Amino acid sequence: MKRIFLALAAAVVGAACAAAVQAQDAPAQSGQPAAAPVAQPAAPEVQPILRIQVEGNRRVEADTILSYLLIRPGELPDPRLINLSIQTLYGTNLFSDVRVAIDGTSMVVFVQENPIINRVILEGNRSVNDDRITDEIELQPRAIFTRSRVQSDVQRILQVYRQTGRFAAQVTPQIVELEQNRVDLVFEISEGPVTGVRRIAFIGNEAYPDRRLRSEIVTTEARWWRFFSSNDNYDPDRIEFDREQLRTFYNDRGYADFRVTSVVAELTPDQTAFYVTFNMDEGERYNFGEINVETQISDLNVEFLKAGIPTQPGGLYVGSLIEESVDALTFAAGAAGYAFVDINPQIAINRETQTVDINYVINESPRVYLERIDIIGNTRTLDRVIRRELDIVEGDAFNQALLDISQARVRRLGFFEEVNVEPFQGSAPDRARVQVAVTEQPTGELAFGAGFSSTDAFLVDFSISERNLRGRGQFLRFRVSASSRRQQVDIRFTEPRFLDRNLAAGFDLFQVRSDFSREASFETESTGFTLRAGFPLTRAVQAGVSYTLRTDEVRTFQGVSSSIDRAAGSRVTSLFGYSLTWNRIDDPIEPSNGFRIAFNQDFAGIGGDVRYVRSEIQGGIYRNVFRRDLVLSLTGESGYLFSWGGDTARINDRFFRGGNSFRGFETAGIGPRVVQRREPDEDGDAFVSGDALGGNFYAIGALELAFPLGLPEQYGIRGSLFTEFGTLGLLPDDDQIADDGSANAVFTVDDLSPRASAGLSVFWDSPFGPVRFDFAHAFIKEDYDRARFFRFSTRTGF
Repeated sequence: MKRIFLALAAAVVGAACAAAVQAQDAPAQSGQPAAAPVAQPAAPEVQPILRIQVEGNRRVEADTILSYLLIRPGELPDPRLINLSIQTLYGTNLFSDVRVAIDGTSMVVFVQENPIINRVILEGNRSVNDDRITDEIELQPRAIFTRSRVQSDVQRILQVYRQTGRFAAQVTPQIVELEQNRVDLVFEISEGPVTGVRRIAFIGNEAYPDRRLRSEIVTTEARWWRFFSSNDNYDPDRIEFDREQLRTFYNDRGYADFRVTSVVAELTPDQTAFYVTFNMDEGERYNFGEINVETQISDLNVEFLKAGIPTQPGGLYVGSLIEESVDALTFAAGAAGYAFVDINPQIAINRETQTVDINYVINESPRVYLERIDIIGNTRTLDRVIRRELDIVEGDAFNQALLDISQARVRRLGFFEEVNVEPFQGSAPDRARVQVAVTEQPTGELAFGAGFSSTDAFLVDFSISERNLRGRGQFLRFRVSASSRRQQVDIRFTEPRFLDRNLAAGFDLFQVRSDFSREASFETESTGFTLRAGFPLTRAVQAGVSYTLRTDEVRTFQGVSSSIDRAAGSRVTSLFGYSLTWNRIDDPIEPSNGFRIAFNQDFAGIGGDVRYVRSEIQGGIYRNVFRRDLVLSLTGESGYLFSWGGDTARINDRFFRGGNSFRGFETAGIGPRVVQRREPDEDGDAFVSGDALGGNFYAIGALELAFPLGLPEQYGIRGSLFTEFGTLGLLPDDDQIADDGSANAVFTVDDLSPRASAGLSVFWDSPFGPVRFDFAHAFIKEDYDRARFFRFSTRTGF
């Protein structure tokens, strides 16, 4: 409208000018004298705008529209400002049409509003759920509809499908108009077939074959058995990541000049698959040449720094070691109090000698001290609960090692989803501020579990626990569990910093009923409490003390041997114990490196009816072998029970081993036992195995190699090969039954003979809980032992 108005005005002015010129020239051309000039009427004067009116708006207030205009009442109507005002209104995306008309001293702004989206509907998306698409698109219910936004969202949806390998997908937007200027936006999706990667080829690789390089990238060739994986779908972002993977692979094997020159992806005519080709230039293989460290910081010993970095002269060039060396130098400088050092590795490639020289330049910076520690994000946990885990306080010299330890200790609390301890520049170059940023996570738990095992049959477990009671870091749990062989009720409370000291203290109240009728023809019921405390002696050594007072009632069955029947009745046990643990493993759940040694000893007899000293020691060594996911472990444990004061340890206080504690045997499947002589059977067994009696001494070791089974990591399936060996024995004299030599004699056997087994264990972190399968063969055993080849157990929570 504006353009038409300006064109008409220009035409009128042009015609007027032409007529005036003709009127002036006409007398001269006719030879007549020029007429006297006649006064022309003056051009109409442009009047200022006195009133601005808005029409056509429904939702948008008139004042809001007027605020976008560049002309105000009292100003002349400048066409340039009118044009800019129209463009500004269009830029708000609120209007589909804007017009401006001037009538004398009034200016009318006509607008047509864009509709509001009532619903966004997805149709035809079977392989991609609605949430994934709606998270990507811009248009949502109650948003303003524009066609440009619709087209942008169409491209976003197509990109989602390309990431899932469907390059033939098509998206057609449909608009359903509703009353009150509302619309329903419908995206009709035709997904098309999955566009897989039919073949991956490499050009220019001489050192490593195609098969080796395919194993280093994430993208895989499509195969029918890979129905659980999406890595065989073509994804441009994944291809870029694969380029980086190849570069890292070659750089870590000496090829400093390696580069991927191009990646060509060719789509088949039927749009069902891609042929991907990596073109590369391997270059030559290099070794490390001269390695130097330069610094002007006098507190840093250059020779010490050079000896501590992974890059060493003469070794094969490994690109990732440069970054590790920078991290090592940064850590060393931080440990010396220099928090914000800038380390620049200067790399010089010598193609004549095929060496790479590296000069690490540590720029000078002042020694830094901590001026403030800020804790943010702890909406529930008290500040002091976090601060007491930090190994740093305000005023300390900066130490990066202590920051890393502090972060690990706060994370180990288990109260937070994320923990970040980061230093920032303080108010001066020699001052630093440390920020501890945490993200709270739920610490209360209401759990109901169910399980099944070949030993306990069904297991039901119910518990209510809070790991961060009232934000003070205290632990409280009430638990009830029941199986066919064991029922337990207990309450546990722990204060991790008793009296604000580095001392964990707590108590347990419990009642436990156990059924050993299958193994030893008796049942027990124990009721009592335990007071306990634990404290660190060093960073890796923990100590603990405890006191337990309980009542043990033993019920035996009719016809049992005197060795078992002697334990029948109720007795009070007053038990004082202590423990020492030296723990240097890297992961408490799945250790792969380090060792752990634990020793505990209990003294019974300070009050009560029983008197004994029980000592146990456990240990284990874990090491990665060949690869990070191969873990070799050697573990062992041993225990000894010594009675004193004329007392003899009862059967419920002795050691029993087998089942989970000695794979290849049943629970209580080894050790002293009541047997009956018989004629040897076809297997050569000359004994009828009776009740297990336990022993006062045991020693068991295990050598195990844990490994992945080659399945995708998300399946959570691992395996291990193992062999276990050990013995159990030393039955008290009072419980021995002598062999009278008769054909059907009943007597006890106790010979501390060695046992050994070997087998395979499979662990599965299934969707319904952890599952364990044990296949073990006892290849060294006694005739009266009870072996078991297969065991399994599972557990799930609700």
